[in-house]
Amino acid sequence: MLRFLSRQGSLSVVRQVIPRKTISLHLRVNTLIIRYRTFSATANSPHLVTMPERRPFVRLPTDVYPVNYGLCLKPDLIDFTFEGKLEAAVEVTQGTNQIVMNCADIDIITASFAPDGGEEINATGFNYQNEDEKVTLSFPSALQKGSGTLKIDFVGELNDKMKGFYRSKYATPSGEIRHAAVTQFEATDARRAFPCWDEPAIKATFDITLIIPKDRVALSNMNVIDRKPYPEDDSLVEVKFATTPIMSTYLVAFVIGEYDFVESQSSDGVTVRVYTPLGKAEQGKFALEVATKTLPFYKDYFNVPYPLPKIDLIAIADFAAGAMENWGLVTYRETALLIDPRNSCASSRQWVALVVGHELAHQWFGNLVTMEWWTHLWLNEGFASWIEYLCVDHCFPEYDIWTQFVSADYTRALDLDALDNSHPIEVNVGHPSEVDEIFDAISYSKGASVIRMLHNYIGDEDFRKGMNTYLLKFQHKNASTEDLWDCLEQASGKPIAAVMSSWTKQMGFPIIVVDQEQQGDDRALKISQKKFCASGPHSGEECPTWMVPISICTSEDPSCSKMNVLMEHPEINITIPSLSPNKWVKLNPGTVGFYRIQYSSAMLDSFLPGIRDLTLLPVDRLGLQNDLFSLSRAGMISTIEVLKVMEAFVNEPNYTVWSDLSCNLGVLSSLLSHTDFHDDIQEFIIDLFTPIGLKLGWDSKPGEGHLDALLRGLVLGKLGKAGHKATLEEARRRFKEHVEGKQILSADLRSPVYLTVLKHGDSSVLDTMLKLHKQADMQEEKNRIERVLGAISAPELIQRVLNFALSDEVRPQDTVSVIGGVAGSSKQGRKAAWKFVKDNWEELHNRYQGGFLISRLIKVRLTCHVKCLNEPVLLLSVEFSLSPRTQI
Repeated sequence: MLRFLSRQGSLSVVRQVIPRKTISLHLRVNTLIIRYRTFSATANSPHLVTMPERRPFVRLPTDVYPVNYGLCLKPDLIDFTFEGKLEAAVEVTQGTNQIVMNCADIDIITASFAPDGGEEINATGFNYQNEDEKVTLSFPSALQKGSGTLKIDFVGELNDKMKGFYRSKYATPSGEIRHAAVTQFEATDARRAFPCWDEPAIKATFDITLIIPKDRVALSNMNVIDRKPYPEDDSLVEVKFATTPIMSTYLVAFVIGEYDFVESQSSDGVTVRVYTPLGKAEQGKFALEVATKTLPFYKDYFNVPYPLPKIDLIAIADFAAGAMENWGLVTYRETALLIDPRNSCASSRQWVALVVGHELAHQWFGNLVTMEWWTHLWLNEGFASWIEYLCVDHCFPEYDIWTQFVSADYTRALDLDALDNSHPIEVNVGHPSEVDEIFDAISYSKGASVIRMLHNYIGDEDFRKGMNTYLLKFQHKNASTEDLWDCLEQASGKPIAAVMSSWTKQMGFPIIVVDQEQQGDDRALKISQKKFCASGPHSGEECPTWMVPISICTSEDPSCSKMNVLMEHPEINITIPSLSPNKWVKLNPGTVGFYRIQYSSAMLDSFLPGIRDLTLLPVDRLGLQNDLFSLSRAGMISTIEVLKVMEAFVNEPNYTVWSDLSCNLGVLSSLLSHTDFHDDIQEFIIDLFTPIGLKLGWDSKPGEGHLDALLRGLVLGKLGKAGHKATLEEARRRFKEHVEGKQILSADLRSPVYLTVLKHGDSSVLDTMLKLHKQADMQEEKNRIERVLGAISAPELIQRVLNFALSDEVRPQDTVSVIGGVAGSSKQGRKAAWKFVKDNWEELHNRYQGGFLISRLIKVRLTCHVKCLNEPVLLLSVEFSLSPRTQI
């Protein structure tokens, strides 16, 4: 349909050619959107969603604090227990007969305190407050003000919950199953490895010793300074590490296991190693290349050197987060670190580059300077989520990564923040159990987006100057959001604190409404702001306002801002001098400002030629259609206007623009899956994507690059899922040759081919896919298969996939991806996934123990719950919940 109509080039032809079908489709979509708005308002009301009361919480007393932890741990990799000895140098600031520390899932055997130069005093009691994860050590007499040593002997369990000090299962090259002992302490799980003051502001140095089997590798934050036989058991060795800088407990790490590594040095002399599973050292080379480029980049950008002598990056088999920035020992999921030169796809390379860039940024922003309390977590994560793109753009300019940022982070954050139950970027955190609630797209993606806006508002030179001041002033200390604003304000002379408070301390964002009038040779713009809501126009008595940096460009130079203003009031009027009537005016060039824009119809029409002839930049083409789609979903404009703009993308060559179009059409397809118009929207998708599919073909061509590979996979997957006959036939042919070993699919074609054959396949296809999964030696390939298994259509096969999700064939951290893939695939899949979650809730809850993986599962569950209410909406929450970004 679109292919034929696009040749005509006018909306009037659209109305003439298929008036009944098109108009009825639009009316049906708008009806569904109205139902969406009604449900959104209801779903966010306190009658349906009751938030738990905040638990009372008191931070640790300050009468005793640590200066240095001398920590020795001896893990048992067979019985999954560990013994520990702590000798902490502490300072008593006022006399007390008790010491309160954090402690969870640890049994203290003995404890004593010895003041410097005095006699040792044995503790007479250990009072565990399990609910608050604290222990109070009681002493028979008061500990006097001054320095001393606290000694504690304790035992604990190497748990299987992927938090604290835990065990991770792996297979040796010969197939033997063994376990490593690894750590994940953020946010509040160092207390599961040793009794400690587990708050980010209570910093100390660490001297760590590990007693391990002599055939294992031991790693920690610092370099090894001694390795010697353990006198009590000749099968063990004692490994001692150098003293760390002063640091927070959540950044401590240690790993004991079997690993290979590749090594290099950065240009500024830092030793960099990437640790891989045995026999897979080659798969660490790409991450090593990224890391050795990244460290000098950050050193130059911040004008502050990396403070440790080494940095290790290690792939952990069982790992709940994407990665963790432990100082000097960064831990990763295998899929966030390992790249096989022959079997990894382009998107995996890009993902590894971004995650490495993110975690290494934390070595300065988070580790060297640390948030004072979890309330300021967003600053850590938002900043790293922004600068990772700056880093990747430096290392791989061919990725066009900033355009991808708009689709991956910026629009994702806008979608979530438009909901009535969003939250401000900066959330007051009391009890540490609340921390996991804010590891979400608001902290990461909105945080990154407003920092990108801030960087643009200040300018790079002043931004870097302010960052340098901040890092030097607070190095080895703690800071708050306001401390950074002060430094940036001093560097730029702009009202940073006032501007940013409007973005961080209130939820949501504005929609900027624009109209224009030609006044002689000048263009007059009338601009107003109001809160944008996914449930429709804001109807509250008091409408919040933002201090909005507004940039304006014209068709004379689409890439350059002609005017910049700070919008401090609900309405402003701007005059652009010497602009002829035939020139267009656009706000927010580069799609940097965190807001939606609603143009008058005449202004919108003026952009269409710029979309068709590509004079509008890709990021601006993307932003225009994304804004329109969101306005239509909110019921503020007709979907006809959206489809009219989509028609203009017939010549679109950019991967990221197509990716965003694909996402929005996927939402529309899901809405219509509950109607008689589902087949019509599939035809629409086929007509839209066929020309670019024919242009790209199935096989890469000489001179193609990274973005061509991404675009080919996207387009073929979209056509295959929609049932495009030629694509389906070719996918089946290539899948058969792949399975038979005649012609192995390239890594970039595997996801679209797997998705297509499964979507239109039977039990034999599912059997084959499960066999490929079992044979796969690479976690990337296993995950690739797991994510698409839910595309299978038959109810009994959907159930097989759900049962597979809880089997031993799927790593615990990947179970949620399999369930989410089912929930996001079809009506039947959503219903089946919801029932499966309910039926297996006890096992799932026990598996994840309240961590952020359970919150991902809840988002999938809520999506299914909406289906059970017979409402055809809120489908994007599955995609949000499965985003690999969550907690890196």
